[in-house]
Amino acid sequence: MKDKDADSDRGISFGGIASAAVLALIVVVGVFMYVNHGGSHSGGGGGTAAPGAPSPAAGSSDATGFAAPAVDVFGRRVDVPNNPAGQVLPQDPGKEHKASDQDWLTAAPAGTTAQHGWQRVFGASVPFSTSDGPARIADGLASGYSHTPQGAVLAAAQITYRLNARPADRDLYVHQVKASAQQLAAYDKARSAGRLPQQQPEQVTRYLVAPDAFQIENYADDMAIVRLAARGPTNDGKQLWAAVRLVMVWDNGDWRLKPTDASGSQTEYVDSLDGWTKW
Repeated sequence: MKDKDADSDRGISFGGIASAAVLALIVVVGVFMYVNHGGSHSGGGGGTAAPGAPSPAAGSSDATGFAAPAVDVFGRRVDVPNNPAGQVLPQDPGKEHKASDQDWLTAAPAGTTAQHGWQRVFGASVPFSTSDGPARIADGLASGYSHTPQGAVLAAAQITYRLNARPADRDLYVHQVKASAQQLAAYDKARSAGRLPQQQPEQVTRYLVAPDAFQIENYADDMAIVRLAARGPTNDGKQLWAAVRLVMVWDNGDWRLKPTDASGSQTEYVDSLDGWTKW
């Protein structure tokens, strides 16, 4: 006889973010297929220590600035902050888009294509803008996103990738995921059982690469439905992207990720980025 509780746990979604299913939902499945089958930025530098004060050691939560940049598995630049949780960039609210703008739903946030726009955070590549957040890093969490489509998509990438890199980060799950009581209970049960690693190894996080593009499928003041498209495998010489759909909700002055209750994958492959916004 099957273990009903075990089946129940497997059937409960943590939001497509905090279990083994997480890797299938974002980009890792696509990129592993690409690898295994032989498929072949100027922003501000963040804060600095006061003159004469000792600089926090690189790798600490108080560190600022950046180490030497690296490249991802596709050879693209990714900056490495001295604080493993990331380095916020100076924000210019005047660059935020307005609902009256013609490109309200299609514009990219400012600064992501410039230096420091993509940072390696706990091993994953995540976006930082100079217009729409994140505006704060505290206790290892990034927060402070604009109440715009661009803020929603930045928060979606940040929260999802961080939880992929650190599935057992309960503070992140509790504070930045709008989970139901049942989902939180399932998450805590998996975490207590040791099924969620505190930090994924480099051989996993190296495939949490920057998505090439995004879409805003639907936007309202209280909810945004966004899609992220990350480079995946090639099929008969044709490039494919793994596209994941994420639901964001505006809650207590910031965007949070709303887990899905659907048992099926929210990921599909697309063979064109026509109609998508590139960062």
